[in-house]
Amino acid sequence: MPFPNIDPVAITIGSIAIRWYSLAYIFGLLAGYWYINQLIKTPPPILTQNQLSKFFSWIIVAVICGGRFGYVIFYQGSYYIEHPIKVFYLWEGGMSFHGGLIGVFIAVVIFSRLQKIKLLGLSDLIASAAPIGIFFGRLANFINGELYGRISDVPWAIVFPTGGKHPRHPSQLYEAVLEGLVLYFILLVLVRFTNIRHKPGLVTGVFLSGYGFARIIVEQFREPDIQLGFFIFQTTMGQWLSVPLLLLGIYLTYRSILNLNTKTKTK
Repeated sequence: MPFPNIDPVAITIGSIAIRWYSLAYIFGLLAGYWYINQLIKTPPPILTQNQLSKFFSWIIVAVICGGRFGYVIFYQGSYYIEHPIKVFYLWEGGMSFHGGLIGVFIAVVIFSRLQKIKLLGLSDLIASAAPIGIFFGRLANFINGELYGRISDVPWAIVFPTGGKHPRHPSQLYEAVLEGLVLYFILLVLVRFTNIRHKPGLVTGVFLSGYGFARIIVEQFREPDIQLGFFIFQTTMGQWLSVPLLLLGIYLTYRSILNLNTKTKTK
């Protein structure tokens, strides 16, 4: 299949070009804010609307700074050691989900302590909305024709403009579906129709393990970064970074369920 003719620039105002990639971050953050705002209206009480508004600015900084420095450290360390000023050239691209996640984690820890909010309660709210941002981000990756998949002969394989003449897996769409839509609806069902929100850490555990598992699977179809290539056993950097998320997610899920059973027996 040919690559769809989608201009990466969504809007041009004079000499200013607004790209779909930037809009994806904006849409993802705003949609996530709206969703969390709906969640905090129902019990259990975690934070107020005023606290959410304050934390929103923290999230913006955490996602951008964490995502950028994660990319610099995990994927292009040697390049940026030689060109340190380019670390701040955000318009040239280069963001890491795992780095953004670390940034958000740091923000959650600090903000929860300053505002005297339950750490796991706050992280559960953020985890519930995270797949929304992931979905928009992966769609933007597809529009940019970046982070494409490996060469394939499946009927839906696409010839990407920068991926050579061979058709490839549209792995960005795989990620948008698995890490975004599927994970979002799993969490939505659990949050809406079960008492999962009354078990601190369980939403976070399901999100981390779900994302880690989905990312490890999709990396089997995604072309590894050219500067890194494959690691041992044909694994990729994305897979290695996702293993700790999978394990941490399983631990938090088990811990939350175990704590619930312990409280039940005590009663």
